[in-house]
Amino acid sequence: MKLRTQNIMIVGVGGQGSLLASKLLGRLLMNEGYDVKVSEVHGMSQRGGSVVTYVRFGDKVSSPVIDEGEADYIVSFELLEAARWIKYLSPEGQIITNTQQIEPMPVITGAAKYPEELVTKIKAAGAKVDAFNALSLAERAGSAKAVNLVLIGKLSKYFSLSLETWLKAIEESVPAKFIELNRKAFELGRNAG
Repeated sequence: MKLRTQNIMIVGVGGQGSLLASKLLGRLLMNEGYDVKVSEVHGMSQRGGSVVTYVRFGDKVSSPVIDEGEADYIVSFELLEAARWIKYLSPEGQIITNTQQIEPMPVITGAAKYPEELVTKIKAAGAKVDAFNALSLAERAGSAKAVNLVLIGKLSKYFSLSLETWLKAIEESVPAKFIELNRKAFELGRNAG
């Protein structure tokens, strides 16, 4: 049976580890025999701006780009980024988001206010949302920088791949001295809520 191409968008703010998350996913899916395309779309990542990565996989993937309405999953490292990219979510799609709020420059300078009740607003727009505090779980694992693996852990619950498959991809994707920390972060995310 032919598998239709699946689309995952990873969105966040520069420096949050979204690129490692996309590389780990790409490796995991290639290990499973899928054709995989990963595309990194950088914004002003060095200045805390939006960073977007596309991961597409299936029997045969021709383009690395995800268009509006095509994302099966949006994995968001920050709440406003989940709202910003919602138009890319397919009607059956799922948003997995950290509830952390990082103020963008217009909010920092006082030119705008950070929107309130974003999870409620995203749900009201018709999206399925799995929102949780990934930052607190990352800190519990040992480092705030492990938010990426907490989110990947939560994403793993939506796939029928074995735990061992995910753990192998982690071991192949992170430096040896960080494997235990990343495994712990992944498992906390996988078991969250």
